[in-house]
Amino acid sequence: MKRRGKPTRVPALVESSPLRRFDPRVKFAASLCASLAVMLPLDKLAIFLAAYLAVMAAFRLLGPVLRQIWRIRWVLLFLFLGDWWLVGLDLAVLVSLRIAMLAGVFTLFFATTTPGEFGLALESLRLPYRYAFSLSLTFQSLNLLGDEWIAIREAQKSRGALPELRGWKSLLRQVGDLVSLTVPMVVLATRRAWAITEAATARGFDSPRRVAYRRLAMSPADWVFLLCAVTPTLFLWWV
Repeated sequence: MKRRGKPTRVPALVESSPLRRFDPRVKFAASLCASLAVMLPLDKLAIFLAAYLAVMAAFRLLGPVLRQIWRIRWVLLFLFLGDWWLVGLDLAVLVSLRIAMLAGVFTLFFATTTPGEFGLALESLRLPYRYAFSLSLTFQSLNLLGDEWIAIREAQKSRGALPELRGWKSLLRQVGDLVSLTVPMVVLATRRAWAITEAATARGFDSPRRVAYRRLAMSPADWVFLLCAVTPTLFLWWV
């Protein structure tokens, strides 16, 4: 059975990328620096986006970045046409580039970091373990939730709740069907979160004496990468 309407998902882990061996805190900081670049004016943003894509290609992450941007192609198209019609071409291009940048920017982090490494990074930043555990578990569960979203959609289609339509009618109907898909998804996610919370509490995951299984340490290469990530953003802001 052909599946349609896949939700946005976390990029798959790219083991072959050179960024896999870098400290997750450095990669998270680099992603934040890149996300701040969306506030640059149009000419500087275009330069930054081109440079970012070139860096992602060098780190073997260009494919995941482009796939993340492609998943929101309809959003980009509607915003581009709406801004062009209501305001002008310059704003339409600027908004589209900013959203595309945000869609692909955190691929640098999520495609090269495991949920466990994400949790370690949050703990090392002094975030209480219960919150670090919850966020890392959410990171780990996003793809699973995406699969369940598809399963719910296919089940409703098989029961005739989502009739097959074509063209613009199909697109408009999919927007209306989001409610019927979201309600069971929220119920399912809530039940799973409650069950996981009870299981984690029973195993003492929130104990104040808990010790992380591994400590993160910054290497010289991490400091160099962090400097290379921060410098271009600051340079574009000040020139």
